[in-house]
Amino acid sequence: MAGKKETPRQKLIGMMYLVLMAMLALNVSVEVLDAFVVVDDGLTKTTQNFSQQNEATYREFAQRYAENPVRVRPWKERADLVRERADQLFDHIQDLKQQIVIRAEGEGSSAIDEDGRIIGDNIRAKENTNPPAQVMLSGNPRATDLKNSIEEYREFLLSMVDERDEGIRQSVEANLVTDDPPPKEGATVSWESHHFYYMPTIASLTLMSGMQADVRNAESDVITYLLNQIDAGAFMFNALEAITIPSSNYVFRGDQFEASVFLAAFDTTQAPEVLLGRYETIEEDDGSVSYRMVGDYQTLPVEQGRGVYRIRPGTTGYHTYGGLVRLRAPDGSHINRPFSSEYQVAEPNLIVSPSKMNVFYSGIDNPVEISIPGLAADQINASVNNGTIRRISGSNYVVVPGTTGDAQVSVTARINGTTRNMGSRQFRVRSVPDPVATIAGRKTGTIGRNVLLAQTGVLAEMENFDFDLSFTVTGFTVSSTQRGFVVDARSNSNRITDEQREIIRQAGRNDRIYFEDITAVSPTGDERRLPTVSFRID
Repeated sequence: MAGKKETPRQKLIGMMYLVLMAMLALNVSVEVLDAFVVVDDGLTKTTQNFSQQNEATYREFAQRYAENPVRVRPWKERADLVRERADQLFDHIQDLKQQIVIRAEGEGSSAIDEDGRIIGDNIRAKENTNPPAQVMLSGNPRATDLKNSIEEYREFLLSMVDERDEGIRQSVEANLVTDDPPPKEGATVSWESHHFYYMPTIASLTLMSGMQADVRNAESDVITYLLNQIDAGAFMFNALEAITIPSSNYVFRGDQFEASVFLAAFDTTQAPEVLLGRYETIEEDDGSVSYRMVGDYQTLPVEQGRGVYRIRPGTTGYHTYGGLVRLRAPDGSHINRPFSSEYQVAEPNLIVSPSKMNVFYSGIDNPVEISIPGLAADQINASVNNGTIRRISGSNYVVVPGTTGDAQVSVTARINGTTRNMGSRQFRVRSVPDPVATIAGRKTGTIGRNVLLAQTGVLAEMENFDFDLSFTVTGFTVSSTQRGFVVDARSNSNRITDEQREIIRQAGRNDRIYFEDITAVSPTGDERRLPTVSFRID
């Protein structure tokens, strides 16, 4: 893998190594090496950020697995193996760092805290060049074992990635390079000597912290790739619609009305073929079942991804229809799925439909229309078993659910002095979705520094939500990596503080500005934590 493009971190380490050698040649004072403590702290914080991102990805794996174990299991199992191998290598490097500190400082050194973390400021012998070589190069060649472990980890990660996905493979290889450095002035130096021979203790520890950051970075690349593979072979839909299918379109008064309410997904960019007529079922040699049309049949028109069946029946009574829906699969083949239904030519009885969507949202007003053909609005009464319902005017009601879960709207009617049960309808009750944080009307991308400085604060906006509901941002942190150091500042309101503006003002071209740890509260006091918003300075 020699000759591959170096990552910014690898370039930083190479330059740091050259500067270190120059300082040693000039016999610079020990205090200069304290600068490596700052670099090591920055690498440690970078590694922590990677770890937090990775934990969020693992949580998403768990959530997706709970929703669909069959589809997610093979990808989650691979991700769990990646986590195990990454933790093993990370802990191995941490153990070697501790051994170097103990060799330099002795047992019980304050440079190792009770959690096993290295505190660079507490290392007294930062300039001592003997401990790294004694631990890593003398006797049992631990440096060679470490190199082999990194190579094995790299090959393991590559085995998780399809050979056709060159981008992710190159990223893993670039992060986990173990090649010997290029010869200089005819002299060849091994990877092991490059990192540990005649290297001050604090410098070796900093280089090893960089290795740990690389381990977490490569782990992040691969588990994100695996997460994306869950839906790679699945049908992708870009639209949802609430569908209500009643068990019957005609009931007598006093009978129970029942309907199935669900969400149907479809792809507006790929219209299916809807074939109306007779079909037959074929059992294949492998035991699978397929379908094909027989005899005369017709193709229904498709509007917005849905086949539309229109007919004017000339007689009352029950009528049936059916056929096949044909759709192109992600692999280019076609699938056929049968459908059938029936209807009765008669006036429907009960109509209960939400005004905006097929679910209720807890804690807010949900408009609902309730009517019964042939009856006046003042003859109808409605109740709900989860929350409250009140009439606004005529057939217009508002439901305010109490808790998430389910809510059943029941309707009765006063007919000839007698109260009759006219049926009920089951609804799902969900929490109001999280708002999206925006700055200058954007969520990410590139932005001019002056444009960003001109903004007053962070907004929390509801996307694709039909209700009039607003959240207020109550706090956020602005952070950026500038000149190799992470700087951040906190605001306890929705407004950008002077300190945060200074971070933005100091950002250079292509620097990233992060708005993170964003909190927002609804009018009812419901607090939410919003995803990070990041921009690249143009």
